[in-house]
Amino acid sequence: MRDVLIAACSQSERDFAKFLTARNAETFAGLTPSARVALMKRFVLLAEPGKSSLLASPSGRPLVRCETPAGAAELQVGGAEVTDNLAFLPVEIRDATDAVSVNVMHVKMGLVRENGAWKLLSVGLVLLDLPSLAVEWDAAEMESTERAAIDALKKIVDAVEVYRRTYSRLPESLEKLAPPARGAANPDAAGLLDSDSASGAKNGYRFRYVLASSSTLGAPAKFELAATPQNYGRTGRRSFFRDAGGGLHGADRKGAVGSEADPKVE
Repeated sequence: MRDVLIAACSQSERDFAKFLTARNAETFAGLTPSARVALMKRFVLLAEPGKSSLLASPSGRPLVRCETPAGAAELQVGGAEVTDNLAFLPVEIRDATDAVSVNVMHVKMGLVRENGAWKLLSVGLVLLDLPSLAVEWDAAEMESTERAAIDALKKIVDAVEVYRRTYSRLPESLEKLAPPARGAANPDAAGLLDSDSASGAKNGYRFRYVLASSSTLGAPAKFELAATPQNYGRTGRRSFFRDAGGGLHGADRKGAVGSEADPKVE
């Protein structure tokens, strides 16, 4: 359990996966990066990856300190209750500044012996059944990534229009909106989007920018934008399309590119 908490503290996916059953490890590998991090956060109740250290405790039981830029937590592992191939260990989680233990969270961690090694079975009263939990997480994740995709499209539109006003024409590609590698912004690296958005992929969606008129010059020039899930059914279901007139559309296209025939999105 000490090593589980250390892996969760650093948010090391490779180390944490070692303590999952074979069934859960397979599902864990297929989760989105944010879902994998969210699972590890549950063990230390800290938002950022931290640096762990072992402290001396009066009981002689493992005491893990997890230090992050935003704060630290101390996790005290209690004695195990072992029955055949099952073990349950109490874990106390407290803020490192809570010297008198005013607010302490008590969680009982369950482990099961699999192929001679102890693997995580439960967290508190929740059975760690990742294949079942992944369905719920994916649904929540998709809502978040779809909203983020809509916001990203709006930011791309704003960046394209700033580029148009600055250089009196449309950019030939999203790459033209990326930050310059060095020096000042210029028509080939306008610094209007972050590197991920300019590369055409961010937060589980791919973005496609297409010129919709024969010329890129001036205000009459038009463009279209599309956003499609990178992993359909995991990072999103709806495809989004911004038509040349500025209308935004969205529909479940099974991962294919949307069109202006799709319902309008407010």
